Amino acid sequence: MTYKFFIFFIFFFAAFHSRSQTIRLTSPDKSIEYTFRLTERSPEYTVVYKGIKLLNDSPLRLEFKEGGNFGRNLSLGKRTFRVVDEDYELIVGKNQKVRNYYSEVIIPMKENAGMFRAINLVVRAFNDGLAFRYEFSEQKNWTTYTLTNELSSFNLENDPTVTTLFHPNYTTSHEGKYSKLLFSEVKADTLMDMPSLFEFPSKVYLAITEAALRNYAGMYLVKENGMLTSRLSPLPGQTENKVKAILPHQTPWRVMMISDRMGALIESNILTSLNEPTKLTDVSWIKPGKTTFHWFNGDVVPDTSFMPGINFQTNKYYIDFCARNGIEYHSVIGYGGTAWYVNDGVSYQYGPHSDVTKPVASLSMQQICDYAKSKGVDIRVWVHWKPLYDKLDEAFAQFEKWEVKGMMVDFLDRDDQEMVNIQEEILQKAAKHKLHVQFHGAYKPTGMNRTYPNEFTREGTRNYENNKWGEGLSADHDINMPFTRLLAGATDYHLGGFRAVSSSEYKVQYTRPLMLSTRCHMLAMYVILESYLGMVCDYPSAYEGQPGFEFIREVPTVWDETRVPAAAAGEYVTIARRKGADWYVGTITNSTARSIAISLNFLPEGRYIAEIYSDAADATQNPDHLIKRIESLSRADVLQVKLAAGGGQVMKLVRQ
Repeated sequence: MTYKFFIFFIFFFAAFHSRSQTIRLTSPDKSIEYTFRLTERSPEYTVVYKGIKLLNDSPLRLEFKEGGNFGRNLSLGKRTFRVVDEDYELIVGKNQKVRNYYSEVIIPMKENAGMFRAINLVVRAFNDGLAFRYEFSEQKNWTTYTLTNELSSFNLENDPTVTTLFHPNYTTSHEGKYSKLLFSEVKADTLMDMPSLFEFPSKVYLAITEAALRNYAGMYLVKENGMLTSRLSPLPGQTENKVKAILPHQTPWRVMMISDRMGALIESNILTSLNEPTKLTDVSWIKPGKTTFHWFNGDVVPDTSFMPGINFQTNKYYIDFCARNGIEYHSVIGYGGTAWYVNDGVSYQYGPHSDVTKPVASLSMQQICDYAKSKGVDIRVWVHWKPLYDKLDEAFAQFEKWEVKGMMVDFLDRDDQEMVNIQEEILQKAAKHKLHVQFHGAYKPTGMNRTYPNEFTREGTRNYENNKWGEGLSADHDINMPFTRLLAGATDYHLGGFRAVSSSEYKVQYTRPLMLSTRCHMLAMYVILESYLGMVCDYPSAYEGQPGFEFIREVPTVWDETRVPAAAAGEYVTIARRKGADWYVGTITNSTARSIAISLNFLPEGRYIAEIYSDAADATQNPDHLIKRIESLSRADVLQVKLAAGGGQVMKLVRQ
């Protein structure tokens, strides 16, 4: 990977006196202005976008077990400004080449009494957002710390509309229904997940999340005294202590994505830009693609050809399906609620003698890997995180010996500092054994696919697996994803259900689950969502010979460029993604049928052959029905896309 570094402009200013306590930073295009002010109570900041104040005086304070609060009676040291303009490449992501262009200020803050602790506030202003973090340098009288609270505030102006996911506590898989309400209607002291979206009356959009979550606790938002304030997951077994660290140390970046065009937030690369480049020198083994996941469909196999179970024949059935259709991976999971490895836990949970290095007696992992390799298919496995972590080095060595290529690591359900470190250790050690990772029951991504490109995707959202046991996911739920969870990065969603029915015909089916949105909506989700390991969850006979399956076979999972031609939060979205010279364009709507105009002016010059999959005229009654047509199009065209209720459209454009 090569990097191009442009000229840095670094300016040093004398230390502040009491009469000069204000610092201003603007984005390179001058659209965003950040103002820092040191008061007697605490440091505060404001944010203005194109002359519109989004955040008023927002206090910043840290509470430590040793030495008490950091915020009062501070002085400012010599601040440093610079402008950085660099290019980098992502191995996995929604864009291959990224421009990292920002203005930065480092603001040294020091206590005037007590422990005389010094902390730097680092602020970066991008054209599409702001980010800040706290940095703790080595210092003589302060070598370690225990943080009890980080109170970073966001004092929102003008009562924006909020789209967020509320949680009752910190133990969560981050799967739930999103709420949309005015900020004034949000109940105090209720945990809000991130990213959360705020739409101001001026039609400016602000999303709050975090980047580079490493050796720290995951962050949430709560409403306190009328403003948003950060809350951190406590370390296990208690509630007071959130982070323990040795200096030097730093917090994750607190990120505000900002634009008056909703699509700009989806296009943004700010999270990966705030992460370190990968240290991997050999990335040739990192191969994103699509994978089976037969647990979703209920482990369906042919009726009479062999006995289903945790055996070679059951896995061979799906491996052969992958080989016929160019699907890169088959997932070895287990069967009927029993894991593929020795496990004395209930169902897929772990027991005291679970061992992920030992397959059950009926299964030869080596035989499966050898057969898959002969068919040009790679094998990945499902594992519960706890028995995996108990034997991490031994397990990864065994996986590499079998030639397993990756894994889903499940049931993490925490984002305290201990769990954050566990996940990074899994990624680090997996890379040494050339293994990719898919996290389930996990917190949001924070842009670390730049640092660890072997992380292919994360769940952390309520997805179509819920159709197996409860109320089916509607298009009204799906449409929240691009404007909330997707802003953080790769979003695993159990895609590929091919049995769409009307709401009156929907019923719970653990085996062969039904879908509520149209088949075209499902196809479009492969483009709408960013995920470097697209699931093909249904069973072979549900796909083969079915209209639209050819699109699933062809759609990539990593991209060279991403654009958003149309977006209305909570209503509809169109996302266009390029791979090589080809473009894939997906559109989904909520439960309202509509017609929207999509300009193709994002295309380069020339003509394209477009394969277009659209909802059929009877899609309301028969949502599996679609129409496929071929057209010749160019960047001068504007398509009028007609979407059924819960519908979608998807197209592939190939340069002529």
